[in-house]
Amino acid sequence: MYNAIPLSLAALMAVAIMVIGCFYLVSPERISGSFGLKPPASDADTLAWLRLKGIRDVASGLVLLTMMLTADSRLVGIALLAFAIIPLGDMSIILRSGGSKSKAFSIHGVTCAVMLAVGLLLIH
Repeated sequence: MYNAIPLSLAALMAVAIMVIGCFYLVSPERISGSFGLKPPASDADTLAWLRLKGIRDVASGLVLLTMMLTADSRLVGIALLAFAIIPLGDMSIILRSGGSKSKAFSIHGVTCAVMLAVGLLLIH
């Protein structure tokens, strides 16, 4: 019972990142502006690179959901801690590239913090 809320949050994060990944796969030119960097060119090569992000997001969510179905909550927490490097890296790249500070912190920074908090709750 103690882990019900953190596990529910982990599942919500997994599904949310999979949905975002699907947007990057289906319509990368529409979703890329929400990332925090100025929207890139819409040529075929750039759209292919954006779709790579979509695959990464879908795979990350699937790994987390699979772990939730097959492993104990401690391992799910460890995975969340490891996956937190992704939004931390995204935030750092946006800030270093002169992107939107508000999106860097409010989207990627908050996501990283929530992943760390939920991960720590699940391993303790």
